[in-house]
Amino acid sequence: MNAPDSKDSWQYRELNTRAPSLSVLSDTLIELAEAGHPVAAGTADLQHSNGLVGFARKFPERFVQFGISEQNMVSAAAGIATTGMIPYVATFASFLGLLACEQIRMDVAYCAQPVRLIGHHTGISLGFYGTSHHATEDISTTRAIADLTVISPADGAQFAQLLRESATYEEPIYFRIGRGHDPAVYDSQEPFKIGKAKTHAIGKDVTIIACGYCVHGAKAAMKTLNAKGHSVGLIDMHTVKPLDEEAVLKAAKASKVILTVEEHNILGGLGSAVAEVLAENPAKARLKRHGIMDEYALIAPPTHLYRHYKLDAAGIEDVAASLL
Repeated sequence: MNAPDSKDSWQYRELNTRAPSLSVLSDTLIELAEAGHPVAAGTADLQHSNGLVGFARKFPERFVQFGISEQNMVSAAAGIATTGMIPYVATFASFLGLLACEQIRMDVAYCAQPVRLIGHHTGISLGFYGTSHHATEDISTTRAIADLTVISPADGAQFAQLLRESATYEEPIYFRIGRGHDPAVYDSQEPFKIGKAKTHAIGKDVTIIACGYCVHGAKAAMKTLNAKGHSVGLIDMHTVKPLDEEAVLKAAKASKVILTVEEHNILGGLGSAVAEVLAENPAKARLKRHGIMDEYALIAPPTHLYRHYKLDAAGIEDVAASLL
């Protein structure tokens, strides 16, 4: 059987024909390199799946193909960072945020190296590849590592903006992104700042706090419920750590309910981060966490899984409506 990244394999065809916007990663890194930033890139045998093949062709001397050795890739990236380069290394989130957790902790974060870890095809977006490829615990593992920033962009435009900001960011970063064909939420000119949430609106009834893929569905659910006469707001918490506590508390003071939505286990992820803030800063709002309910996700096409776990627009609307 061909390796998943072989151009002749069905895995390669499926990943690349349905994930064209993963080129955002490569295109933005090329842009940063041409602007004079000392960026380098690497991957664990997935340069076609994550689009870094474009960067590799443009800057072959700055690209490393590590093969299927994710832990070695992270340790090597930490070493590259000691030379003054800023390495961006990418692989499936299940292998990066989970398999290489020790290397992220000891070689990158503990040593304070400015490595940018790109975990792609995260959450349940590789649904039919099975439990080994699901990444529904990576926010909890990376969020618990000291001095590691955790970012979950909503779409390609937001990801590109935050990548540009990361070029001058001092601390190591774990980026958590989807399959690369996530629906657009923002235009390419909208500014974003690491650690600062994007508040769309504060709702008197419910304010949804979402990250990553779920922002698009949450925005659609907000619009539908508001059209029905309810007051529903939305905060895009793209930076899960450091969490924008000010945005959380502002919503908690104005809303009856805070609903967190994430493509992740409800334990240890965005919902837990918001719960920690509310526990230490009592507010009138009650909290409902929505995501994967502490279980191993089923195996099915991603669209079926989003519907099953109520992480699509209709499902988020249904959950929010039950809280009104």
